[in-house]
Amino acid sequence: MKSISVVFLSFLLLILTNCKAIDNANNKQKGAVIGATGGAIIGAIIGNNVGKGGNGELGAVIGGVVGGTAGVLIGKKMDEQAQEIENEIPGAVVERVDDGIVVTFDENSGVYFATDKYNINQQSQTTLNKLAGVLTEYPDTNILVVGHTDNTGSDSYNMTLSKNRAYAVTNYLQSKGLSSGRFTTNWFGESQPMHDNSTAEGRSKNRRVNIAILPNEDMISEARTQAGN
Repeated sequence: MKSISVVFLSFLLLILTNCKAIDNANNKQKGAVIGATGGAIIGAIIGNNVGKGGNGELGAVIGGVVGGTAGVLIGKKMDEQAQEIENEIPGAVVERVDDGIVVTFDENSGVYFATDKYNINQQSQTTLNKLAGVLTEYPDTNILVVGHTDNTGSDSYNMTLSKNRAYAVTNYLQSKGLSSGRFTTNWFGESQPMHDNSTAEGRSKNRRVNIAILPNEDMISEARTQAGN
């Protein structure tokens, strides 16, 4: 996998408590002035706290936000990609965060799993096929897949279940021809709820898989060349 500069854990701990994703925000102008705060995209995926579990590779795919004219060029490409995902998959929650895109799939938005299952069902296949089509059009990006569960069952069981669900999505997308080198897969079990687990609706939304799409080194290098940096 092509790596992007690693964000230091201390920096992540500082910014994750304050980051706020803005749904469908236009980041063309934001990219020029925001500075190196790339950890905000992690906050949009895992909530407001850094939890346990997973494979520890989140930092390997998250870089600082590219500023200046290069950031504007990257922002434009990511805006276009986010809009295309929204058009193709209207049920998904698509957020632009810094230089990246976060797509959230839960029980109500096209990719979901039956209780205690992690196979990709027919409806989920249809949605992921559409996503794979968009990702194929934008090859200069890295893809982070993160799995979560609600709090039903033991912590250890849910950790394994979220891992299996995240890898099910990763493996399915790769089966559609996307390069394995673009992917990082992580999982957090029940430790990162973004909704109220005391309600059925909240639990259904916590049974989610997030996909983050980030510019890779090729996109960043091309943008800097075009900007004359």
